[in-house]
Order: sequence, then C-alpha cells, then structure tokens
Amino acid sequence: MTELTDLTLCEARDGLAAKRFSAKELAETHIAAVEAARPLNAYVLETPEKALEQAAQSDRRIAAGEARPLEGIPLGVKDLFCTTGVRTTACSKILGEFVPPYESTVTAQLWRDGAVMLGKLNNDEFAMGSSNETSRFGPVVNPWRRQGSNAALVPGGSSGGSAAAVAARLCLGATATDTGGSIRQPAAFTGTVGIKPTYGRCSRWGIVAFASSLDQAGPIGKTVRDCAVLLKSMSGHDPKDSTSADVRVPDFEAAVGRGVKGLKIGIPKEYQVEGMPQEIADLWQKGRQWLEDAGATVVDISLPHTKYALPAYYIVAPAEASSNLARYDGVRYGARVPGQGIVEMYENTRAAGFGKEVRRRIMIGTYVLSAGYYDAYYLRAQKIRTLIKRDFETVFRDGVDAILTPATPSAAFGLAEMETASPVEMYLNDVFTVTVNMAGLPGISVPAGHDSQGLPLGLQLIGRPFDEETLFAAGQVVEAAAGRMKLPEAWWA
Repeated sequence: MTELTDLTLCEARDGLAAKRFSAKELAETHIAAVEAARPLNAYVLETPEKALEQAAQSDRRIAAGEARPLEGIPLGVKDLFCTTGVRTTACSKILGEFVPPYESTVTAQLWRDGAVMLGKLNNDEFAMGSSNETSRFGPVVNPWRRQGSNAALVPGGSSGGSAAAVAARLCLGATATDTGGSIRQPAAFTGTVGIKPTYGRCSRWGIVAFASSLDQAGPIGKTVRDCAVLLKSMSGHDPKDSTSADVRVPDFEAAVGRGVKGLKIGIPKEYQVEGMPQEIADLWQKGRQWLEDAGATVVDISLPHTKYALPAYYIVAPAEASSNLARYDGVRYGARVPGQGIVEMYENTRAAGFGKEVRRRIMIGTYVLSAGYYDAYYLRAQKIRTLIKRDFETVFRDGVDAILTPATPSAAFGLAEMETASPVEMYLNDVFTVTVNMAGLPGISVPAGHDSQGLPLGLQLIGRPFDEETLFAAGQVVEAAAGRMKLPEAWWA
C-alpha cells in the first residue's frame, strides 16, 4: 500500500470511504511524520491528542454511513487562525501564550465537515514577511534543497509553515492567509498548489488581522483538486464578518476537470519585468503553450498601473497594520512588560513584543497616516489602488477570462541570504502577487517546472471576482501538462 502520507487529500478521502484504512491510522501516520520532521520547524504546536480524538469520531461516522465532506482528513492550521482552547500567537511574542476561547469561522467550518487538526503551523510574525524568517519560533526550513547542496532554503512567506508542511507530507492540506502573496509565493517555492480566493469569499472572523482590506484566507494543497475541495469547506457568508460576501459557494471540485476550451487567457506585458530570469520567462511561455494546446485563446494584454502596485501596497498594508496592531498593548491579553506608568508599560510591552519587521511596518504605517503625510502617501496610494482595479476590470470587460503570469521572480532562496539586503529587495518577492490583493481578485499558484538547480517554480492564474471555478479549470490544465510535482524525499527524518 502507498505510504499514507504520500496520498493526496482526494486519494485519502476515497481510501477512507472504501475502508482501505481508518481515520485513526491516517492520523497516526501523519502524527509520526510531524514528529520526525521537527528539524523543518513547520509546526509551532502539535495537537496529537486532539487529532486522535477527532479521528475516532470520524471512524464512528464512516462506520455509520454519516461521513462528511472532509471526514478524517488531517490538516495543519496556520498560527493566525484562532482555535478554541489551542494556543494562537500569530508567531509573535506580544501574544504570549494566548489561548482563544473561540474558533475562527474558517476552521470551525473545516471541523464541521469532519477534518482533523494536527497542530498550528509556523508563519512570519503577524504574516509580515516573504520568507518565514520573522517568526518568534524561528524560521521554517524548506523541504526542498538545491541539487548537490545541503544549504537550507526558505519556504516563502508568510504561510511558510503551511506550504512546507504540505510539501513535506506532514498534512494533507493546510489553512493559509494571503495579504500580498502569502499563499501563492510559498506554494511556488515548495512545489505545492495555493489559492488566494476573491476578497470576501472566506470569512476573516477569528483570523489575526494584518491589513483588513487585503487579508484573505485560502488553502494550500498537493494538487489543484485538493485545494478545490478545501476551499468549498472554507468558503461561505459569515454575518460576523462585515466584509464577507453573501454569494453562492459553487462546487469547486466539479470545475476542476472542465477544461479551458473557448476561454480567453491574457498575458500582461507589464509582468515582463527587467532582470527576470530566463528560466521564469521560458516557463511562462510554456504555460501559454499548454493553455493554447488545451483549446484556450491566449492574447497579449496591458495592465498599465502594475508598476505602481508594489509601492502603493507597501503604503496601504503598513497603514492598516499600524491601526490593527494598536490593540496589542499588554493591558487585556498577551505579554506585558511592566513600566513606571501606563505609557511606559505600553512602550516596554510593544518594544519587547514586536519583532524588527513588524516594528518597521508599524512605523511606516503610522508615518503615512500622520497629519502632514496622509494626503501625500496614503490617499495617493488608495487612488493608485483604484486605477489598478480598473485595469483588471477593463481587461475582463474585453472578454478575458483569466490572466497567466509567473508566481514569483525566482525560486526559493537561502535562509539568511537576504539578511544584508535592504527591506525593499525582500519586498520585491511580491512583485507578481500584490496586484491581486489590491484589486480583491482570486489568484492561484500551480507548480509548473523546476529551475536549473532542481527547485520548483510556479505559474499564477488570476481570475474575475468570484470566478475561482475558472482558475481551478485552468490550473488543472497546467498541472496536467506539467505533470504532478514529485515532492522531495524526507532527508530530515
């Protein structure tokens, strides 16, 4: 029998239904894999007892013929999602050992559908980072290595723990969040599939906020189909979230095999950035050919305001972070560092509790929102955001169904490789992904090939609002043409 951890989510679902193995066996195999993979630092908290308890309940339901859509499927949860009775810290010192008394809507829906929780996954502190090196628990190690090298690589961020756990076969799928590329970039760096849904598709209630107008939850999985199954459970209107969209949740899995015959796919000239590695450009061309061979019409398009997206994003996101993170003051919950008075206590707590990158973004955000600079920076960035959104609307109005771009400007880089670089160089990792968040659109990253050193590379598809179905259909075409990514051998065990 295939090793249970090698199964895709859908294969495991079918195996459980056919009673080829039990939910308990599936959970136990993954628990053992998680324990053996501690050198990767993907999990910051393991919950084996909870997993076995949920698996036992799943076995009872399967035996009774009452299986739910995700019955017995072991998942990992990014440490940004609140989980009742299970520590949630956003991987920041300032939340201390905070244990929420409530469950995020997204995870509550996964448990409702029968999923099993293996533990909480590492992420960049408050989701601020592109390499998973800003976590209070230390960096995550990418399960991939360059050919002929043992040097540790980053898994991408901020959902690096989620992507690494799926790639290392430490869960069958994982929750993640995406504010400027934090699902799609780590998925591309680890040879996994990740989808950032349309803003409002998944509830943000119970997810620790970074930038409220940009944050969106989504899944990371081994295949396009796995992500489609997970997104169905994660989606849906939530009256507790005022930005949650009251729209029908389609059967995303049914769209996976739909194909792209008759679709028009756009290739934006502005994404051909200066200095793009030739292997990224070649892969992009290959993706174009795959879609044409499958019956799509591929056309060149223009998104003229793309060049302003990154600077505008790094004004809007820090501004919202500055506002959201004001609540962490050491008074009501989390860590507290005493001071002579309340002001000194605030200062001491925030100085000790927030890491360097989070402090940098709070300061940038506070600066651009200050009286003398609000118009010059924040207001102007919001106007640019409107123009970026209008670019996409114009293209979609002209009949384009989806847009194909690279997912990242490079493959995974080494741990600490960017330490001496300026923050701006790190921010450039998001150059292909931030436009999607600024416009509130869905985007999926699908593994499509390898670089010259054997590391995975991804292609990104961007869709119309609430048309994730087309992304799953087109993503499946790319996945089938490229061949399913063979995940790395377990060198860490």
